[in-house]
Amino acid sequence: MTQQKGPSRASITRRLIAALTGTVVVFWLIAVGIGVYVVNKELSETFDGALQETAERLMPLVLDDLANRDHSGDPQSLEELNKGLNREYLTYQVLDANGKVILHSHDAPATAYDVPLKIGFHNTPRYRIYTESSADGTIFLHVADAFKNRREASRESGVALLWPLLALIPASIVAIGFVVGRSLRPIDRLRSQIATKDSGNMAPLDSETLPRELQPIARSVNLLLDRLRLALEAEREFTANSAHELRTPIAGALAQTQRLIAELPQGPLTDRAGRIETSLSNLGRLAEKLLQLSRAQAGIGAGDKPADLVAIIETVIGDYDRDSATAGRVQLENDARVKLIRNVDIDAFAIVMRNLIENALIHGPDGGDVTVQVDDRAIRVVNGGTVLSANELAGLKKRFRRGKTKAAGSGLGLSIVERIVEQIGGHLDLLSPATGKADGFEARITLPAD
Repeated sequence: MTQQKGPSRASITRRLIAALTGTVVVFWLIAVGIGVYVVNKELSETFDGALQETAERLMPLVLDDLANRDHSGDPQSLEELNKGLNREYLTYQVLDANGKVILHSHDAPATAYDVPLKIGFHNTPRYRIYTESSADGTIFLHVADAFKNRREASRESGVALLWPLLALIPASIVAIGFVVGRSLRPIDRLRSQIATKDSGNMAPLDSETLPRELQPIARSVNLLLDRLRLALEAEREFTANSAHELRTPIAGALAQTQRLIAELPQGPLTDRAGRIETSLSNLGRLAEKLLQLSRAQAGIGAGDKPADLVAIIETVIGDYDRDSATAGRVQLENDARVKLIRNVDIDAFAIVMRNLIENALIHGPDGGDVTVQVDDRAIRVVNGGTVLSANELAGLKKRFRRGKTKAAGSGLGLSIVERIVEQIGGHLDLLSPATGKADGFEARITLPAD
């Protein structure tokens, strides 16, 4: 079955950046809207003032032009004004008292604007018009400003206010990301400290350097660590004491049973005593494994001083060579004369090698050899045997889990090995078939760089 992935979780940093940037953009748009409203209002007042001022200044020129249009007097006035109004932002019409158009600018319509002949501002669908009158009320002047000019000015002012938004968005993302990242750094530091806590590291968290908001969390975690440390210490102490106290009576019972077997004549009683001897031997090995497990859980793997791992391996192999049952069956391959110097506890690494070699001897073929291969980064313990499936390999590291074998054992050896190897910064891999072979089993320890 394919494993379904859970829903993705966005980080707090990304959420804060998106929320704060969105808030800044919204407020900026609101400010732009208010700004455009204010600008439009001010522009309207400015345009109206310019419209009225133009009409008031233009009226004397119109009257003068009308009075002298049949004479060869000063050619200035309206002709000069028309030259200045070549783009015709403002248009004008001159009307008599009856509303007839007498004069008009180039872009102004020939028919009068539909506004009353009354001094003041008037609107049509397209124009804002200011009407000015002569003193005797016989001449009227319409000066018109098209609304499209005002809308264009308003649009340009709005666009001018929106342009900074294009730079504000990325600048806000960068600035908010920087500030949020610095603000959340104590949380990341706290998370990193909590991630290092396991049964081998129960030191309390340093809460004094944390912000006030995070200190209650650190105190709660420290209380939890204290309770967990007490529980683990009680468990380890019970396991160690039990295993230690059991070794002496088990050894005594085993010795008495062996003596009884030697004194009994051959028969059913001897066979029964032999089974008792086997059970006591298994119980003794189990007690030894429990004692090793309690030491592994206590975090004995890492050492303060460098040790030569090859020398430890040679010592362990020497112990098996002195046993008549296993003499000559464990071979060390170190052709390059590699020296593995690491900061490990000598007794802890000896426990690792004894468990791996013992597993290889017990679960390999009867009388088969075990090879210990050493290079500059890894140690391999290889034995013969049938190929194991991936599911079987995955379960071998679990406590009290054993493969398909009739050999004696507790199912704790590989669990102990993995625990100690992790404490020295290494990794344990189980392979079947062994590397470069069609069958067999390989336990490989990958060591950390020196």
